[in-house]
Amino acid sequence: MLFLKKAIVIGASSGIGKEVAEVLSRDNYIVGLISRRTELLQDLQEKLPGESYIKSFDVSSKDSKDHLQDLIREMNGVDLIIISAGCGFINFDLDYRKERKTIEVNVLGFTAMVNVAYNYFNEKGRGHIVGISSIGAIRGGHDSPAYYASKAYVSNYLEGLRIKAKKAKIPLYITEIKPGFVDTDMAKGEGLFWIAPPEKAALQIYKAIGSKKKHAYITRRWRLIAWLLKVIPDFLYQKI
Repeated sequence: MLFLKKAIVIGASSGIGKEVAEVLSRDNYIVGLISRRTELLQDLQEKLPGESYIKSFDVSSKDSKDHLQDLIREMNGVDLIIISAGCGFINFDLDYRKERKTIEVNVLGFTAMVNVAYNYFNEKGRGHIVGISSIGAIRGGHDSPAYYASKAYVSNYLEGLRIKAKKAKIPLYITEIKPGFVDTDMAKGEGLFWIAPPEKAALQIYKAIGSKKKHAYITRRWRLIAWLLKVIPDFLYQKI
């Protein structure tokens, strides 16, 4: 009897999440798809070769945890939960509404989703959580302060959960994905370079998941940029 793994992709209606869901489905995963936009989820569901479920809700809503728990029950359990939902704005004017929305989705929404995922896998005794952070998590950014800060939050939260699982001796894998520029709606601004096709990014993410990596830069050459960001002096970084 063929054992089919089951995964939930949060933020599956577009961008990286959509592409990863397609890769998983092609590799015989039963996939749960989560997004705010029902029609986009339905369009994706029709294209997937394998069995799938959909659940529409905003990760920053007060009942988002309940919705994720409901989907896990509908799928009769899962093995992998990928948190790809996120938002960001170029915000030179420091519009508070944009900053607040970024925090609601990338911090509060992420925390709600990863809380359900960790507690579920903790009770199950095994599992795999994947969080999509960003190369922007490494340093602050003047053009989108809340976005950079929110991704640093994601990175540090995932590290904390990884340590927590290890101390509890649970075979729970935590993978942090740090994409550079990927050709999606999230890639904003001028003068962008090393922009990866979303299909290529998804394949590299899937490989990192299969290898149960702790960290992965997407695409891999962004590891060099990450190193430069960590060592560059403040006076040079502020001129970028």
